[in-house]
Amino acid sequence: MTKPMPPVAARKPHSATFHDIRREDPYHWLRAHNWQEVMQKPETLDAEIRDYLEAENAYFEAEFGKPTEALQETLYKEIRGRIKEDDSGIPSPDGPFAYNSRMLEGKQYPQIVRTAREGGPETVLLDCNVEAGEDYFGFAGAEHDRSHRYLAWAADRAGSEYYDIVIRDLDTGKDSAEVITETAGSYVWSNDSSAIYYTEYDDNHRPYRVRLHTIGTDQASDPIIFEEADPGFFVGVGRTLSDRFIVIDAHDHQTSECWLIDAETGGAPRLVAPRLTDREYDIDERDGLLYIRTNADGAEDFKVVTAPVDNPGAENWTDLVPHSQGVLILDTIVIRNHLLRLERHEGLPRIVVRDLRTGKEETVGFDEEAYSLGMSVGYEFDTSVFRLTYSSPTTPSRTYDMDLETGTRTLLKEQEVPSGHNPDDYETRRLFATAPDGELVPVTLLYRKGLVLDGSAPTLLYGYGAYGMSMPAAFSISALSLVDRGFVHATAHIRGGMEKGYRWYVQGRREHKTNTFTDFIAAAEMLIEQGYTARNRIVAQGGSAGGMLMGAVANLRPDLWAGILAQVPFVDVLNTMLDETLPLTPPEWPEWGNPLASAEDYARIAAYAPYEQVAAKPYPPIFALAGLTDPRVTYWEPAKWVARLRATKSGDAPLYLRTNMGAGHGGASGRFDRLKETAMCYAFALNAVGLEGSFPSN
Repeated sequence: MTKPMPPVAARKPHSATFHDIRREDPYHWLRAHNWQEVMQKPETLDAEIRDYLEAENAYFEAEFGKPTEALQETLYKEIRGRIKEDDSGIPSPDGPFAYNSRMLEGKQYPQIVRTAREGGPETVLLDCNVEAGEDYFGFAGAEHDRSHRYLAWAADRAGSEYYDIVIRDLDTGKDSAEVITETAGSYVWSNDSSAIYYTEYDDNHRPYRVRLHTIGTDQASDPIIFEEADPGFFVGVGRTLSDRFIVIDAHDHQTSECWLIDAETGGAPRLVAPRLTDREYDIDERDGLLYIRTNADGAEDFKVVTAPVDNPGAENWTDLVPHSQGVLILDTIVIRNHLLRLERHEGLPRIVVRDLRTGKEETVGFDEEAYSLGMSVGYEFDTSVFRLTYSSPTTPSRTYDMDLETGTRTLLKEQEVPSGHNPDDYETRRLFATAPDGELVPVTLLYRKGLVLDGSAPTLLYGYGAYGMSMPAAFSISALSLVDRGFVHATAHIRGGMEKGYRWYVQGRREHKTNTFTDFIAAAEMLIEQGYTARNRIVAQGGSAGGMLMGAVANLRPDLWAGILAQVPFVDVLNTMLDETLPLTPPEWPEWGNPLASAEDYARIAAYAPYEQVAAKPYPPIFALAGLTDPRVTYWEPAKWVARLRATKSGDAPLYLRTNMGAGHGGASGRFDRLKETAMCYAFALNAVGLEGSFPSN
């Protein structure tokens, strides 16, 4: 048989000059000139671009997909076997009803159901499996109105994150003919059930406006309630748990501003506090008092202040929970008599409960070396019960209700693993790697108990490191398929996240961005030094901004890795940050810098951008995944990166690009289809370390 040849992308002249620096970009043509249209109508993609992407897909399928088909199927069945397919959530009471979602055996999508509050037979309000059809179905959730008569639900049919909102009459079970089309997916009911506040995109796919749709009227006449003029700010809409206010928030990654609308009477939005660069705040309300989580006044790790609803400006903010350096306040929830705070202290989460009547505080925490903790409340404000979820890499998720008046903790649900799972068979460790500047980088490990530290174990090392997002030390049913084959599963909590407070985030962005990359490399070297693994036994994995990390560490230390898994990777950083028409570019400038306005930012980004730094060196095996309708990391970023790598790199390590031609940033929409993508990635990892076959030469 003739060995398939890797596609070779055409090189076409294209240059751009900024700050008197001229750069050539021979693969610029892969960026569709009509990308906005392609997001909603993938069939409008230029034929030459489509041919190249499909050629890469065909090459991947011939070289890797088909040869590993049996392995992928085995992995898929293993992972699926750990899912309780006919699983139900936990009912959340609201007035006369309790609402829930459930999954059915063999089905991809949830059902939304309700019962009487006291229990009884379920009524299916929405079956997403019926609504989905055979193509992409991105479900943006469902929200019932206060009268419990109507259900608004939203879905994206292309992966482009344009959502149509449908209104269902729960008495008849039928959807209204009126559909609020092409929204940005954020929406809430008015208190009187007569209208829906929703967000919409501008021409560059940025949520910038809030409109009000009155039921029974033409969407074209929906009045504009709020419009954001700054293209660097995104707009969302929500409500306080007390149901007193609709909340409009405008924000980028470091600055925020909130506006309030009376949820009963409507009217024009009222500003809480004007935006101030690098000041963030979010709000809740209780008895005419706003509770505000903010980093104002140098509160780097955030504090909680209060302000009167009638005079909420920052000059009237009064500290309730003062700032404590090193104790990061991640989230707050206000219920009738209590303030709940989710904090992170010394790298571990905890929940602090404050009785607002007495000021007394209690802390909820756990004793494992590494774990994940979350908190939530349902629909009701007038309650003393909150819900907490706990898991660790070895311990499946457990959900409890805590009654703050009685002090009782009730276990509601423990994640079932139908194929069986014994936590005692596994070990979780929290280690620290020393970065080049002396900082200690936390690394969470999961492996089979009894692992011999002789450097022979393969390792999957995952990282992200951006936007202040922290990677939880949580239970993963899929990771067990690698761990049970002898892998160490490691997560590097690198700078750019907030695992060690807000400072950890600041030290991993803008002028400090390269700390993210060197932290990740330090984590790999620590695992080698301590005998967990060895050079060329580590598969690095990251997606989106973590995909940029993958491209950077591939350029910086290609010798370390057995393979690189880059999922929807943000690798063409310089060109994207220079293109202010793209959806995320102006909002991303505070994170990366603005190379249009600053020669310094331009030079700094160019020095680490993975696409710009591709060189003639022997790269490890690389598998890049993309989504054609992805508005966050556009498909052409991984496509251009792979094209340049293929034309430039030395050595014969395989290089694969797989573009999902019917999905966006999140990959496949159905839960089982997503598992198939995970199985594909794990098959790549197993091949990379030679545990299940080996790669063909490229």
